[in-house]
Amino acid sequence: MRLNTLKPGSRRPRKRVGRGHSAGQGKTCGRGVKGQHSRSGGYHKTGFEGGQMPLQRRLPKFGFSSRTAGDTAELRLHELALPQDDVIDLDCLKQAGLVPARTKRVKVIASGKLDKAVKIKGLSVTPGARKAIEAAGGAIED
Repeated sequence: MRLNTLKPGSRRPRKRVGRGHSAGQGKTCGRGVKGQHSRSGGYHKTGFEGGQMPLQRRLPKFGFSSRTAGDTAELRLHELALPQDDVIDLDCLKQAGLVPARTKRVKVIASGKLDKAVKIKGLSVTPGARKAIEAAGGAIED
């Protein structure tokens, strides 16, 4: 190789198969001796696992939807001022239409401002919401 014979790119020449064993690719042409891949037309489709039930057929066809996802609802701080009751609990929130009817748990999150002193019973509260409720003069019962 000389510098004046270099050409751009690095492309290997293609293999000339079936031109004798001295050429390195004679007789079986690099395909081995027996088996599916040595035959012409030896082919299997993508995902074929040799007859074993393929992964895409072993897995279920349907997705997943949680049965309990709709049981929990979030309530923002400013929504606590909407009900007129003295004690805010789950039934009070359902009657006011702030949470869906099938809700079993409610968590109060620190979003918005609370100006009214409220008393909360039986609801879970985030730490930030707890500070805001107590700062407004409210109380939390578990």
